[in-house]
Amino acid sequence: MSTANQRLKILYLAKFFADSTDEEHPVTMQQIIAELDRHGISAARKAIYEDIEALRVFGMDIVSVKGKYSGYYLASREFELPELKLLADAVSSARFLTQRKSEQLLKKIESLASVYEGRQIQRQVYVTDRVKSMNEKIYLNVDAINLAISSKKQIAFKYFDYGADKKKKYREGLRVCSPYALTWSDERYYLVAYYEKYGSISNFRVDRMESVQLLEEPIKTAPADFSLPKYLNSTFSMFSGEVCDVCLKFSDKLVNAVLDRFGKDVWLVPAEEGWFTARVKVKPEPPFFGWLFQFADKAQIISPESVKLEYLNMLKAAADAQK
Repeated sequence: MSTANQRLKILYLAKFFADSTDEEHPVTMQQIIAELDRHGISAARKAIYEDIEALRVFGMDIVSVKGKYSGYYLASREFELPELKLLADAVSSARFLTQRKSEQLLKKIESLASVYEGRQIQRQVYVTDRVKSMNEKIYLNVDAINLAISSKKQIAFKYFDYGADKKKKYREGLRVCSPYALTWSDERYYLVAYYEKYGSISNFRVDRMESVQLLEEPIKTAPADFSLPKYLNSTFSMFSGEVCDVCLKFSDKLVNAVLDRFGKDVWLVPAEEGWFTARVKVKPEPPFFGWLFQFADKAQIISPESVKLEYLNMLKAAADAQK
């Protein structure tokens, strides 16, 4: 065997254990020898035992088993199978990823398991029938935005919508903003940034951005009282707008729904029997009203009166549109 092959032998062994073994699929010494032979490497059993021990010292958790199914397998990996399944579920359900990129990422996730466990991941995810982004350039956008955030620089980009013909309709001019964070909301990826044109914090769909440029101008520092977690908690579907305190009344049956939306720190007080009130900070925009409407007569706006009136006007406009 050549010196080059000798140097590669232990690498082929490591790959074989990682790719082709797990607790349910140990490999015998004969299979190990056959795998090395497939790569043009001949090795004595004693040398292979020494290589396996070297891999263990290096940190690979290679276990030997005795009995009817004796052999060797890699017992632990960087990611456990349930963790990989969670990652695969997240990728397959992420709407901002295109179908092609989702499939590419899923293959990479599967490669972190044995081929047998990888098949389990394949069987549990479905990509083809899900609603996916049509923007293949989103990954370049994310990379450029992260660079801008870390270097505290402003960015400029084109922003577009889709028309009924499914073609891009670009909004006029470049958007210039100070990027603060990338965040995930309602299965979408958003940029939270200070938009000088409006003089306020704005949100931009990352999959609707194009030609992101890193500028030399430093970012506008976020207001001292700006808190990203609080900001996100008050935002529905990432709509921009002014935050205000709203008092709501709900049926007791909706406690879980309120906690799911506003978190365990939301202010709740029992009201008359079967009801409770909640004080929340929200942006009274259509997404908030839409969330509230799903509960029909089990949810009410108590105050402020202006928000209640805005909700009633929206309901009336929606009802009139159906006539």
